[in-house]
Amino acid sequence: MKKFIIGLLKVLGLTYVILFIVFYFDLDGKFLYYIWEPNIVTRYDKMKKKDNTKTPYEKKENVMPDSEVEKRTFN
Repeated sequence: MKKFIIGLLKVLGLTYVILFIVFYFDLDGKFLYYIWEPNIVTRYDKMKKKDNTKTPYEKKENVMPDSEVEKRTFN
């Protein structure tokens, strides 16, 4: 039982040290900024997107039908 507790304390201590180093040097933020974000940006830049500026205003979808809007307005 004593070996188990000492082993558990060693694992917890090592985990604490690793997390301290990661957050002290902001390694998670650096990973997101320098590695993750450039990869995600290049992926989403290649995606086909609909140009909403070319859609006429009358053709845009309503959130709810006009009859529902009239029911909810106050006179």
